[in-house]
Amino acid sequence: MAIYYKEMGEGFPIVMLHGWSLDHQVMFHAMEPLFEKRSGWKRIYIDLPGMGQSKSHPSIKNSDDILEAVVRLLDEIIPGQPFVVCGNSYGGYIARGIVRLRQDQVHGLLLMAPMTIPEFDEREVPKQSVLKRDSNLISELSTEDAEAFCAMGVVQGKTEWERFRNEILLPPKQTNYEFTNEIHQNGYDFTFDISTELEHPTLIITGRQDNVVGYNDAWRLIEDYPRATFAVLDMAGHNLQIEQTDVFNALVLNWLDRLDD
Repeated sequence: MAIYYKEMGEGFPIVMLHGWSLDHQVMFHAMEPLFEKRSGWKRIYIDLPGMGQSKSHPSIKNSDDILEAVVRLLDEIIPGQPFVVCGNSYGGYIARGIVRLRQDQVHGLLLMAPMTIPEFDEREVPKQSVLKRDSNLISELSTEDAEAFCAMGVVQGKTEWERFRNEILLPPKQTNYEFTNEIHQNGYDFTFDISTELEHPTLIITGRQDNVVGYNDAWRLIEDYPRATFAVLDMAGHNLQIEQTDVFNALVLNWLDRLDD
């Protein structure tokens, strides 16, 4: 099965997993600037099956199968090697599944606005709120673009819009929605418990105003990770790396420093 991935740099493998219906670009733009002056890391950006440039496959029916496909890919490209894994939203769910299946190989974990509860109605999320808004910008957008941006944007400015458009809004146009809708309906949640203790540096970053996955459900993971830093960012929703880039960068750089120790 053809799963697309992009490798950058050389060194210790760090695997990047994007959110539902997106592609590797959301992780690429969030993470790659942090390695401009930091060597020794091989970044592996993956497009999940049916999303981005990765094809769907009839054998993949649910999240269990997506996890298995990603693990098989890792077994091929970094066989038996220790690695670090990063996941955004649904990618965080898959990342925790990788920790469960390859616990001895995973030497660090980053969860960005992680999805922890598949069923939306069972999540504890804050009400949608907008804390900063450029009304002139919003008025210049098409109705469709404005609705998409405003549905989850806590900080609604020009910089945030441009990144949202390029990293969140445009990539799903490549998604095979017939394929992803079937997974969402037939097995979006894993059929097994993925709670696994990880004794390596971990970073969990959430948005205080995230109305998609919230922050409180992620806090319940803290006991699985004895070496975890947990952050809740104000003025940040589900796209916290876009809305609070400086704080996000500082936290991730600290996490990378802890991995290097």
